[in-house]
Amino acid sequence: MENLVIRLGSTPSDNVHWVVWSAQQQEIIASGVLDDASQLASLSERAGQRPITALIPGCDVLLKWVTMPAKASRKALSAIPYILEEELSTDISQQFFALGDRKGILQAVAVVNKQKMHAWLSAIKDAGLYCDKLLPDVLAVPFEADTWSLLTMGQQGIIRQDEWQGLQGDISWLLPAVEHYAKQQATPLKIANHSDQSLSHLANVEDLPQQLDMPMQLLATGALKSPFNLLQGDFKVKKKSSGNWRQWQVAAVLAILALIVTVTDKSLQLTQLQQESKALTAKMQAEYKRAFPNAGQPRFVKAAMEKGMTRLESGGGTISMVTMLAQLGDAFESSQVKPQTLRFDSNRSELRMQVAAKNFEALERFKRLAEEKGFEIQQGAINNKDNQLIGSLTIRS
Repeated sequence: MENLVIRLGSTPSDNVHWVVWSAQQQEIIASGVLDDASQLASLSERAGQRPITALIPGCDVLLKWVTMPAKASRKALSAIPYILEEELSTDISQQFFALGDRKGILQAVAVVNKQKMHAWLSAIKDAGLYCDKLLPDVLAVPFEADTWSLLTMGQQGIIRQDEWQGLQGDISWLLPAVEHYAKQQATPLKIANHSDQSLSHLANVEDLPQQLDMPMQLLATGALKSPFNLLQGDFKVKKKSSGNWRQWQVAAVLAILALIVTVTDKSLQLTQLQQESKALTAKMQAEYKRAFPNAGQPRFVKAAMEKGMTRLESGGGTISMVTMLAQLGDAFESSQVKPQTLRFDSNRSELRMQVAAKNFEALERFKRLAEEKGFEIQQGAINNKDNQLIGSLTIRS
Protein backbone atom coordinates (compact mmCIF):
# COMPACT_ATOMS: atom_id res chain seq x y z
CA MET A 1 0.00 0.00 0.00
CA GLU A 2 1.16 3.52 -0.79
CA ASN A 3 0.76 6.36 1.72
CA LEU A 4 1.13 10.11 1.51
CA VAL A 5 2.93 11.46 4.58
CA ILE A 6 2.97 15.24 5.15
CA ARG A 7 4.97 17.14 7.77
CA LEU A 8 3.29 20.44 8.60
CA GLY A 9 4.96 23.41 10.28
CA SER A 10 4.10 25.28 13.45
CA THR A 11 2.68 28.13 11.38
CA PRO A 12 0.99 28.24 7.94
CA SER A 13 4.05 30.05 6.54
CA ASP A 14 6.47 27.21 7.38
CA ASN A 15 7.72 24.76 4.75
CA VAL A 16 5.69 21.56 4.26
CA HIS A 17 7.66 18.37 3.55
CA TRP A 18 5.89 15.43 1.88
CA VAL A 19 6.62 11.94 0.60
CA VAL A 20 4.66 9.17 -1.10
CA TRP A 21 5.95 5.98 0.49
CA SER A 22 5.34 2.41 -0.65
CA ALA A 23 5.31 0.15 2.41
CA GLN A 24 5.14 -2.94 0.23
CA GLN A 25 8.12 -2.06 -1.96
CA GLN A 26 9.90 -0.13 0.81
CA GLU A 27 10.72 2.75 -1.51
CA ILE A 28 9.92 6.40 -2.14
CA ILE A 29 7.51 6.98 -5.04
CA ALA A 30 7.77 10.78 -4.92
CA SER A 31 8.75 13.51 -2.47
CA GLY A 32 9.18 17.25 -2.23
CA VAL A 33 8.91 20.45 -0.19
CA LEU A 34 6.13 23.08 -0.40
CA ASP A 35 6.84 26.72 0.42
CA ASP A 36 3.94 26.91 2.87
CA ALA A 37 0.60 25.37 3.79
CA SER A 38 -1.27 27.38 1.14
CA GLN A 39 0.24 25.03 -1.49
CA LEU A 40 -1.20 21.85 0.03
CA ALA A 41 -3.85 21.72 -2.70
CA SER A 42 -1.08 20.87 -5.17
CA LEU A 43 -0.84 17.45 -3.49
CA SER A 44 -4.40 16.42 -4.38
CA GLU A 45 -3.22 14.44 -7.42
CA ARG A 46 -0.44 12.86 -5.36
CA ALA A 47 -2.96 11.87 -2.71
CA GLY A 48 -5.48 10.18 -5.00
CA GLN A 49 -7.01 7.36 -2.95
CA ARG A 50 -3.90 6.97 -0.79
CA PRO A 51 -4.28 7.24 3.00
CA ILE A 52 -2.81 10.49 4.35
CA THR A 53 -0.79 10.78 7.55
CA ALA A 54 0.12 14.26 8.80
CA LEU A 55 3.01 14.98 11.16
CA ILE A 56 3.14 18.08 13.35
CA PRO A 57 6.18 19.62 15.11
CA GLY A 58 7.00 18.02 18.44
CA CYS A 59 7.59 21.47 19.95
CA ASP A 60 3.83 22.05 19.73
CA VAL A 61 2.91 18.88 21.65
CA LEU A 62 3.45 18.16 25.34
CA LEU A 63 3.94 14.42 25.97
CA LYS A 64 3.39 13.30 29.57
CA TRP A 65 3.04 10.14 31.65
CA VAL A 66 0.25 10.51 34.23
CA THR A 67 0.00 8.20 37.23
CA MET A 68 -3.53 6.77 37.50
CA PRO A 69 -5.32 4.35 39.86
CA ALA A 70 -4.75 0.67 39.03
CA LYS A 71 -8.30 0.26 37.68
CA ALA A 72 -9.04 3.76 36.41
CA SER A 73 -12.55 4.23 35.03
CA ARG A 74 -13.53 6.51 32.15
CA LYS A 75 -14.47 9.15 34.69
CA ALA A 76 -10.97 8.96 36.17
CA LEU A 77 -9.44 9.37 32.70
CA SER A 78 -11.63 12.43 32.13
CA ALA A 79 -9.96 14.02 35.17
CA ILE A 80 -6.52 14.01 33.48
CA PRO A 81 -6.75 17.68 32.36
CA TYR A 82 -7.26 18.73 35.98
CA ILE A 83 -4.35 16.55 37.12
CA LEU A 84 -2.08 18.34 34.64
CA GLU A 85 -3.60 21.78 35.18
CA GLU A 86 -0.83 23.06 37.44
CA GLU A 87 1.88 21.96 34.98
CA LEU A 88 0.38 23.89 32.06
CA SER A 89 0.95 27.59 31.47
CA THR A 90 -2.41 28.07 29.73
CA ASP A 91 -6.07 27.42 30.52
CA ILE A 92 -6.89 23.69 30.18
CA SER A 93 -10.07 24.64 28.30
CA GLN A 94 -7.81 25.81 25.46
CA GLN A 95 -5.95 22.49 25.33
CA PHE A 96 -6.82 19.16 23.72
CA PHE A 97 -5.84 15.99 25.60
CA ALA A 98 -5.28 12.76 23.63
CA LEU A 99 -4.63 9.40 25.29
CA GLY A 100 -1.84 7.06 24.24
CA ASP A 101 -0.82 3.64 25.59
CA ARG A 102 -1.40 2.54 29.18
CA LYS A 103 1.48 0.84 31.03
CA GLY A 104 0.40 -0.35 34.47
CA ILE A 105 -0.62 2.74 36.40
CA LEU A 106 1.01 5.10 33.87
CA GLN A 107 -1.17 6.67 31.18
CA ALA A 108 0.45 8.35 28.16
CA VAL A 109 -1.12 11.75 27.41
CA ALA A 110 -0.48 14.24 24.59
CA VAL A 111 -1.50 17.87 25.11
CA VAL A 112 -2.01 20.18 22.10
CA ASN A 113 -3.50 23.65 21.76
CA LYS A 114 -7.02 23.34 20.28
CA GLN A 115 -6.55 26.37 18.07
CA LYS A 116 -3.44 24.83 16.50
CA MET A 117 -5.28 21.53 15.95
CA HIS A 118 -8.08 23.36 14.14
CA ALA A 119 -5.55 25.32 12.07
CA TRP A 120 -3.69 22.19 10.89
CA LEU A 121 -6.86 20.27 10.08
CA SER A 122 -8.45 23.27 8.35
CA ALA A 123 -5.38 23.69 6.13
CA ILE A 124 -5.65 20.03 5.12
CA LYS A 125 -9.42 20.18 4.58
CA ASP A 126 -9.25 23.47 2.61
CA ALA A 127 -6.74 21.79 0.29
CA GLY A 128 -9.30 19.08 -0.50
CA LEU A 129 -7.30 16.41 1.35
CA TYR A 130 -8.57 13.83 3.84
CA CYS A 131 -6.29 13.11 6.80
CA ASP A 132 -6.53 9.68 8.44
CA LYS A 133 -3.86 10.16 11.10
CA LEU A 134 -2.17 13.05 12.96
CA LEU A 135 1.04 12.40 14.89
CA PRO A 136 3.82 14.41 16.63
CA ASP A 137 6.96 14.06 14.50
CA VAL A 138 9.09 12.99 17.51
CA LEU A 139 7.03 9.78 17.77
CA ALA A 140 7.87 8.92 14.16
CA VAL A 141 11.65 9.01 14.77
CA PRO A 142 13.22 5.53 15.18
CA PHE A 143 13.19 4.37 18.81
CA GLU A 144 15.94 2.41 20.56
CA ALA A 145 15.91 1.47 24.24
CA ASP A 146 18.39 3.44 26.40
CA THR A 147 19.39 5.48 23.34
CA TRP A 148 18.25 8.81 21.93
CA SER A 149 17.70 9.14 18.16
CA LEU A 150 18.41 12.27 16.11
CA LEU A 151 17.49 13.33 12.58
CA THR A 152 17.63 16.77 10.98
CA MET A 153 15.59 18.60 8.34
CA GLY A 154 17.52 21.69 7.28
CA GLN A 155 18.16 23.73 10.42
CA GLN A 156 15.54 21.79 12.39
CA GLY A 157 16.41 18.85 14.61
CA ILE A 158 14.08 16.12 15.86
CA ILE A 159 15.14 13.94 18.81
CA ARG A 160 13.32 10.93 20.24
CA GLN A 161 14.31 10.35 23.85
CA ASP A 162 12.19 7.34 24.73
CA GLU A 163 8.82 5.72 24.01
CA TRP A 164 6.84 8.85 24.84
CA GLN A 165 9.19 11.79 24.87
CA GLY A 166 11.17 13.89 22.43
CA LEU A 167 12.57 17.28 21.47
CA GLN A 168 12.16 19.32 18.30
CA GLY A 169 13.52 22.71 17.35
CA ASP A 170 16.32 24.71 15.82
CA ILE A 171 19.57 22.74 15.86
CA SER A 172 21.44 25.81 17.14
CA TRP A 173 19.80 25.50 20.57
CA LEU A 174 18.83 21.84 20.45
CA LEU A 175 22.39 20.47 20.49
CA PRO A 176 23.55 22.73 23.36
CA ALA A 177 20.48 21.60 25.31
CA VAL A 178 21.42 17.96 24.68
CA GLU A 179 24.99 18.62 25.81
CA HIS A 180 23.74 20.36 28.95
CA TYR A 181 21.67 17.30 29.80
CA ALA A 182 24.48 14.87 28.95
CA LYS A 183 26.95 16.63 31.26
CA GLN A 184 24.69 15.83 34.19
CA GLN A 185 24.67 12.09 33.46
CA ALA A 186 27.01 9.58 35.11
CA THR A 187 27.55 7.72 31.83
CA PRO A 188 27.79 9.00 28.23
CA LEU A 189 24.48 9.72 26.53
CA LYS A 190 24.08 7.43 23.51
CA ILE A 191 22.58 9.06 20.41
CA ALA A 192 21.70 7.09 17.26
CA ASN A 193 22.62 9.73 14.69
CA HIS A 194 20.46 9.52 11.54
CA SER A 195 21.79 12.86 10.26
CA ASP A 196 24.98 14.27 8.78
CA GLN A 197 25.33 16.45 11.88
CA SER A 198 28.53 15.65 13.82
CA LEU A 199 28.05 15.13 17.55
CA SER A 200 31.68 14.41 18.41
CA HIS A 201 32.15 17.89 19.91
CA LEU A 202 29.38 17.37 22.49
CA ALA A 203 30.66 16.53 25.97
CA ASN A 204 29.67 13.15 27.47
CA VAL A 205 27.82 12.15 24.27
CA GLU A 206 28.44 8.91 22.39
CA ASP A 207 27.76 9.49 18.69
CA LEU A 208 26.36 6.35 17.01
CA PRO A 209 26.22 7.09 13.24
CA GLN A 210 23.39 5.35 11.37
CA GLN A 211 22.65 4.74 7.69
CA LEU A 212 21.78 8.06 6.06
CA ASP A 213 18.27 7.87 4.62
CA MET A 214 16.00 10.72 3.61
CA PRO A 215 14.49 12.28 6.77
CA MET A 216 10.95 11.98 5.37
CA GLN A 217 11.55 8.31 4.59
CA LEU A 218 12.45 7.65 8.24
CA LEU A 219 9.49 9.70 9.46
CA ALA A 220 7.11 7.97 7.04
CA THR A 221 8.09 4.45 8.12
CA GLY A 222 7.94 5.43 11.80
CA ALA A 223 4.61 7.21 11.46
CA LEU A 224 2.95 4.27 9.73
CA LYS A 225 4.17 1.88 12.46
CA SER A 226 3.04 4.08 15.34
CA PRO A 227 -0.35 3.09 16.81
CA PHE A 228 -0.94 6.56 18.28
CA ASN A 229 -3.28 9.05 16.62
CA LEU A 230 -4.10 12.56 17.85
CA LEU A 231 -7.43 12.42 16.02
CA GLN A 232 -9.53 11.48 19.04
CA GLY A 233 -12.62 12.85 20.77
CA ASP A 234 -13.81 16.05 19.10
CA PHE A 235 -11.14 15.58 16.42
CA LYS A 236 -11.93 11.95 15.68
CA VAL A 237 -11.85 11.06 11.97
CA LYS A 238 -15.24 10.98 10.30
CA LYS A 239 -15.46 8.25 7.71
CA LYS A 240 -15.76 9.23 4.07
CA SER A 241 -19.24 8.96 2.56
CA SER A 242 -19.44 6.19 -0.03
CA GLY A 243 -22.73 6.99 -1.73
CA ASN A 244 -24.28 3.71 -0.59
CA TRP A 245 -27.84 4.51 0.46
CA ARG A 246 -27.87 1.73 3.09
CA GLN A 247 -25.03 3.40 4.95
CA TRP A 248 -26.95 6.68 4.93
CA GLN A 249 -30.05 4.86 6.20
CA VAL A 250 -28.16 3.22 9.07
CA ALA A 251 -26.50 6.52 9.98
CA ALA A 252 -29.88 8.31 10.04
CA VAL A 253 -31.49 5.64 12.24
CA LEU A 254 -28.54 5.67 14.64
CA ALA A 255 -28.63 9.47 14.83
CA ILE A 256 -32.35 9.48 15.68
CA LEU A 257 -31.90 6.77 18.31
CA ALA A 258 -28.95 8.62 19.82
CA LEU A 259 -30.99 11.83 19.99
CA ILE A 260 -33.91 10.06 21.71
CA VAL A 261 -31.63 8.34 24.21
CA THR A 262 -29.76 11.56 24.91
CA VAL A 263 -32.86 13.66 25.53
CA THR A 264 -34.48 10.96 27.68
CA ASP A 265 -31.36 10.36 29.73
CA LYS A 266 -30.36 13.98 30.40
CA SER A 267 -32.36 14.39 33.60
CA LEU A 268 -31.10 11.07 34.98
CA GLN A 269 -27.50 12.02 34.19
CA LEU A 270 -27.89 15.40 35.86
CA THR A 271 -29.28 13.82 39.03
CA GLN A 272 -26.52 11.21 39.05
CA LEU A 273 -23.80 13.84 38.55
CA GLN A 274 -25.17 15.95 41.39
CA GLN A 275 -25.13 12.93 43.70
CA GLU A 276 -21.61 12.00 42.64
CA SER A 277 -20.48 15.60 43.17
CA LYS A 278 -21.83 15.59 46.73
CA ALA A 279 -20.20 12.22 47.41
CA LEU A 280 -16.87 13.42 46.02
CA THR A 281 -16.97 16.58 48.12
CA ALA A 282 -17.68 14.53 51.25
CA LYS A 283 -14.81 12.18 50.42
CA MET A 284 -12.41 15.09 49.87
CA GLN A 285 -13.39 16.58 53.22
CA ALA A 286 -12.87 13.20 54.92
CA GLU A 287 -9.42 12.80 53.30
CA TYR A 288 -8.46 16.30 54.41
CA LYS A 289 -9.55 15.54 57.98
CA ARG A 290 -7.54 12.30 57.89
CA ALA A 291 -4.44 14.08 56.58
CA PHE A 292 -4.73 17.06 58.94
CA PRO A 293 -6.66 15.83 62.01
CA ASN A 294 -5.90 18.93 64.08
CA ALA A 295 -7.28 21.34 61.47
CA GLY A 296 -10.85 22.53 61.37
CA GLN A 297 -13.28 21.77 58.56
CA PRO A 298 -12.31 24.14 55.69
CA ARG A 299 -14.77 25.84 53.40
CA PHE A 300 -12.61 25.29 50.34
CA VAL A 301 -10.97 21.85 50.63
CA LYS A 302 -8.64 22.10 47.61
CA ALA A 303 -7.12 25.41 48.74
CA ALA A 304 -6.73 24.12 52.30
CA MET A 305 -5.04 20.93 51.06
CA GLU A 306 -2.60 22.94 48.92
CA LYS A 307 -1.68 25.15 51.89
CA GLY A 308 -1.19 22.09 54.06
CA MET A 309 1.09 20.45 51.50
CA THR A 310 3.09 23.67 51.16
CA ARG A 311 3.64 23.74 54.93
CA LEU A 312 4.77 20.11 54.88
CA GLU A 313 7.19 20.76 52.01
CA SER A 314 8.65 23.83 53.71
CA GLY A 315 9.11 21.88 56.91
CA GLY A 316 11.03 19.17 55.07
CA GLY A 317 13.63 21.59 53.76
CA THR A 318 12.87 20.94 50.10
CA ILE A 319 10.97 22.82 47.44
CA SER A 320 8.63 21.38 44.80
CA MET A 321 8.25 22.38 41.17
CA VAL A 322 4.73 23.62 41.94
CA THR A 323 6.07 25.86 44.73
CA MET A 324 8.85 27.21 42.53
CA LEU A 325 6.43 28.02 39.70
CA ALA A 326 4.04 29.67 42.13
CA GLN A 327 6.85 31.88 43.45
CA LEU A 328 7.88 32.72 39.89
CA GLY A 329 4.32 33.60 38.83
CA ASP A 330 4.78 37.37 39.23
CA ALA A 331 8.03 37.27 37.27
CA PHE A 332 6.36 35.44 34.38
CA GLU A 333 3.38 37.81 34.36
CA SER A 334 5.39 41.06 34.63
CA SER A 335 7.95 40.11 31.97
CA GLN A 336 5.50 38.32 29.61
CA VAL A 337 8.02 35.47 29.40
CA LYS A 338 6.24 32.20 28.64
CA PRO A 339 7.62 28.71 29.46
CA GLN A 340 7.45 26.19 26.59
CA THR A 341 9.07 23.11 28.14
CA LEU A 342 9.77 22.24 31.78
CA ARG A 343 12.01 19.68 33.51
CA PHE A 344 12.42 19.52 37.30
CA ASP A 345 15.26 17.88 39.26
CA SER A 346 13.93 17.39 42.79
CA ASN A 347 17.31 16.28 44.16
CA ARG A 348 18.91 19.55 43.06
CA SER A 349 15.77 21.70 43.51
CA GLU A 350 16.48 22.79 39.95
CA LEU A 351 14.02 23.78 37.24
CA ARG A 352 15.17 23.67 33.61
CA MET A 353 12.95 25.27 31.02
CA GLN A 354 12.78 26.61 27.51
CA VAL A 355 11.05 29.98 27.42
CA ALA A 356 9.75 32.42 24.82
CA ALA A 357 10.11 36.19 25.22
CA LYS A 358 9.20 39.20 23.10
CA ASN A 359 12.72 40.60 23.32
CA PHE A 360 15.97 40.45 25.27
CA GLU A 361 14.76 43.13 27.72
CA ALA A 362 11.80 40.94 28.71
CA LEU A 363 14.16 38.01 29.38
CA GLU A 364 16.42 40.23 31.49
CA ARG A 365 13.39 41.55 33.42
CA PHE A 366 12.28 37.99 34.22
CA LYS A 367 15.80 37.12 35.38
CA ARG A 368 15.98 40.19 37.63
CA LEU A 369 12.53 39.58 39.18
CA ALA A 370 13.34 35.90 39.79
CA GLU A 371 16.63 36.76 41.46
CA GLU A 372 14.79 39.22 43.70
CA LYS A 373 12.70 36.24 44.84
CA GLY A 374 15.91 34.49 45.91
CA PHE A 375 16.40 32.25 42.87
CA GLU A 376 19.68 31.63 41.08
CA ILE A 377 19.31 31.94 37.28
CA GLN A 378 21.67 30.38 34.75
CA GLN A 379 21.00 31.44 31.16
CA GLY A 380 21.70 29.13 28.22
CA ALA A 381 21.49 29.54 24.45
CA ILE A 382 19.17 32.23 23.04
CA ASN A 383 17.79 32.19 19.48
CA ASN A 384 15.35 34.20 17.40
CA LYS A 385 12.28 32.40 16.06
CA ASP A 386 9.03 33.82 14.67
CA ASN A 387 9.79 37.38 15.89
CA GLN A 388 10.51 36.24 19.42
CA LEU A 389 13.42 35.03 21.53
CA ILE A 390 13.65 31.35 22.47
CA GLY A 391 16.04 30.70 25.35
CA SER A 392 16.94 28.04 27.90
CA LEU A 393 17.09 28.81 31.62
CA THR A 394 18.21 26.83 34.65
CA ILE A 395 16.58 28.05 37.87
CA ARG A 396 17.81 26.90 41.26
CA SER A 397 16.12 27.48 44.59
